Amino acid sequence: MSAIVIGSGINGLVAAAELALKGRKVTVLERLDRPGGAVRTEELTLPGFQHDVAAMNLSMFAGSAFYQAHAAKLAEHGMELVPVNKPFASAFPNDSYFGVSTDIDATLATMKNADDQATWRALMQEFPARAGSLGSLLGSPMRRGALLRTLWRIWRQQGSRGSLEMLQLLLSSPRQWVERNFRDPQLQAALATWGLHLDFAPDISGGAIFPYLESLGSQAMGMVIGKGGAATVTRALVSLIEAHGGAVRYSAEVARIHVRDGATTGVELVDGQTLTANTVLANLAPSGVLRLLPQGTGNADFDTGMQRFRHAPGTMMIHLALDALPPWRVAALQEFAYVHIGPSLDHLALAYQQAQAGLLPEAPALVVGQPTVFDPSRAPTGKHTLWVQVRCVPGEIQGDAAGILNGAWPQVKESYANRVIDQIEQYAPGLSHHILARHVVSPNDLEAENPNLVGGDQVGGSHHLAQNFLFRPVRGYADGHTPVKGLHMVGASVWPGAGTGAGSGYLVAQRL
Repeated sequence: MSAIVIGSGINGLVAAAELALKGRKVTVLERLDRPGGAVRTEELTLPGFQHDVAAMNLSMFAGSAFYQAHAAKLAEHGMELVPVNKPFASAFPNDSYFGVSTDIDATLATMKNADDQATWRALMQEFPARAGSLGSLLGSPMRRGALLRTLWRIWRQQGSRGSLEMLQLLLSSPRQWVERNFRDPQLQAALATWGLHLDFAPDISGGAIFPYLESLGSQAMGMVIGKGGAATVTRALVSLIEAHGGAVRYSAEVARIHVRDGATTGVELVDGQTLTANTVLANLAPSGVLRLLPQGTGNADFDTGMQRFRHAPGTMMIHLALDALPPWRVAALQEFAYVHIGPSLDHLALAYQQAQAGLLPEAPALVVGQPTVFDPSRAPTGKHTLWVQVRCVPGEIQGDAAGILNGAWPQVKESYANRVIDQIEQYAPGLSHHILARHVVSPNDLEAENPNLVGGDQVGGSHHLAQNFLFRPVRGYADGHTPVKGLHMVGASVWPGAGTGAGSGYLVAQRL
């Protein structure tokens, strides 16, 4: 029985690899001339400078069920990971910072408040058991039987009190969680910034879980990045698929999914070629799936739900080739993989609301990645790459909150990138003097290259409570199946959502 996977993003590749390992004949079709989706590494600035085009942090992949099952095979196919013992920090205007390292005493030394230090220790003591229960929920298939079994195990492990505390965490906003636990406003902002990685501004319910897991998880386990770039995962997956009889075809864009009598029979490429298969996995955003089904699925509720699927705000990426690390006012910041810039909860909330209103934020939240601190192979000797993720910005510009820039993204992206560099220079004065070259990618550019990133949304759609868990992407279809027999969805738009963990690809392949 043959299977076709549309799209070579990480979920598509993981699904294809899992099927190939189980003896299924599988073909991956990729519209670009290279694989990877958002998990790619390319020379975007100068020769010898390797930049992760989108995903840099591979911790979710390293913790995934697929990796745990096949780590040895992936290593045989060339995948190399680099451990990071100082995962993230936040810079603040008063030349102070908060930084998380795997040394808890080093982390506590960056906290100003003794009560916060005690709370951090207490949270870390309970974290392994709590994270295990949360992980089982976040990795559970959203099917009635499997979900009920998971919830029963959690209740037995955590008891009534622990289960209710977990429920409270799952429903809380980032602001509610950080203010409930910590006193220092800067520490609160540092932890809440993780929410914006997944479309959760400080005051959005359901957003506390990501700051909780990323902040404390970074303390407990550090971070993982790819040796030479995130593409080490993509290359290993492609090699693994091909070694087990599968194929990955490039410049093979799908024009239509063929359906007969309510079941898929294969796909048609833009060049007119038809490929037959009784199983098709679409690693696509909901709009992409509907575009390949011009007559719809025949299920009005499903089709309407897919049409109403909400995407998160856009992202801008700025890739820099540097002759030295950023000259941070606080020199210790040169030791961390990520440096967040978002000085207060209200600053984060305002930037998000401006983006939601279609405005270029006056001072957006920034994630400054310094991968060459831990992986010098990404740049020539003595040189560095900087990975700047601008969260959040509008996919379609309605105006500028600062009242300065006018026009659409093609007209303003370089000027807005200048604003971002100026913002970083408030914390790292003189950064511009170290820039050898830069490559700016607007939300429009992201979507043009990868249509799954609708409006520059890098997380595959909003993860707000109304569109998560049982409701992702559509209520009743969170396990990736569709009303068309043999047609399945994988990717960030399907439960369990965004990130490099490739949860939907693995779960759908396991079910098949």
